[in-house]
Amino acid sequence: MMVKEKTKISPNTIENLTDIKNLIVHNDDFNTFDYVIQTLIEVCKHDKEQAEQCTLIIHFKGKCIVKSGNCTNLKLMCEEILRRGITATIE
Repeated sequence: MMVKEKTKISPNTIENLTDIKNLIVHNDDFNTFDYVIQTLIEVCKHDKEQAEQCTLIIHFKGKCIVKSGNCTNLKLMCEEILRRGITATIE
């Protein structure tokens, strides 16, 4: 007979899991594809293909989740993207 072990999840782990947010970049009529791609590579550490795909989604859908994670890390990325003149939010 196989015995299943129960895994205990600490309250801190649960809090961290529920603290996951999304960094969203929104479409605008000002920034070029190349500029947004370069920003995603530099700020979000995307590879070129991932940045290109996100930029196309932003263009055609109006927005795209470009990164998920804890609010602290995303806030720094969001601030840098905003500083570069690209609209971004954390949701």
